Amino acid sequence: MAIALHSCGPIGNLAEADLSASELPEGIIWIDMLSPTPEETAFVSRVTGLNVASRDELSEIETSSRLRAEKGVLYLSTPAVFRRDGIPISTPLGFVLSPNHLITIRFEELPAFTTFKNEIKQEQNVHPSSSGAFAGLLETMVDRMADVLEHVGAELDIISHGVFRAREMKAAQKGRKTHEAAQLDRLSAIGRMGELISKIRESLLGIGRIVPFATGRCLEWMPQEVRQELETLKQDVISLNDYDGYLSSTVQFLLDATLGLINIEQNNIIKVLAVATVVSLVPTFIASWYGMNFKIIPEYDWTLGYPYVIVITVLSAVLPLIWFRWKRWF
Repeated sequence: MAIALHSCGPIGNLAEADLSASELPEGIIWIDMLSPTPEETAFVSRVTGLNVASRDELSEIETSSRLRAEKGVLYLSTPAVFRRDGIPISTPLGFVLSPNHLITIRFEELPAFTTFKNEIKQEQNVHPSSSGAFAGLLETMVDRMADVLEHVGAELDIISHGVFRAREMKAAQKGRKTHEAAQLDRLSAIGRMGELISKIRESLLGIGRIVPFATGRCLEWMPQEVRQELETLKQDVISLNDYDGYLSSTVQFLLDATLGLINIEQNNIIKVLAVATVVSLVPTFIASWYGMNFKIIPEYDWTLGYPYVIVITVLSAVLPLIWFRWKRWF
């Protein structure tokens, strides 16, 4: 069902809406619209007298478009984050808040909405007003993002242990291919965490703008308890923004560290190749020198000429190795 009507208390959710009705059932304070059709949008506008924004209007990024007040009614929008098949995605989310009704317009199934639908059925959890439903829904969304950020923090701790204990893990693993696969998996995980953190920051920024805007423009009809709840929520958003920034810097640090360790391993490989090239350079020169087909080469007449060439060839290879090892170049 694209439209769900909610009251505060045991009645909770009225899953069906009569689109031909001229008014809403008594006690309805929250109208949740999921990918509404034009007919459903027209119905909500008719029974509430409020404008319902389209997806394109909700997707605009200008502050003036996301935060508007018209005749005591607030028109708000923010990006909301959710995950589909493990991929974080932002989707526009709209709020229309009046003294009598809260209208939400969304286009994806959001877990926070499912949670709040269960909470609003318990009257003691949500203030029985449109602003109370508004504050409770925002609080549920923020709590959901806090849980996700805590999970991200735990995953980053695991990744951090893997990054800075890579040498021990490499020694325990069999084969280089396994180690390289682990490094690529680690890089992918860091990228996914960074993308999720970025999406959550965007959503927190939107809610952080909505809360003070709503509090400042609803003084005449917003209950004192709801204003206090929004003030607490404002502080929660600030603290989550700080934590999100910390996680973002952690992601960048782990990314730099992982890439740095990969570069060190690559440099070690290049170093070995350079040593092998230098070691083989002089023996190759000697072998080429004595392999030239000149008629007069003095060493051809020596009894020990052949052993002599072998000895100097071996020495020309061994001495650079000893020198590199003494200098600790490899």
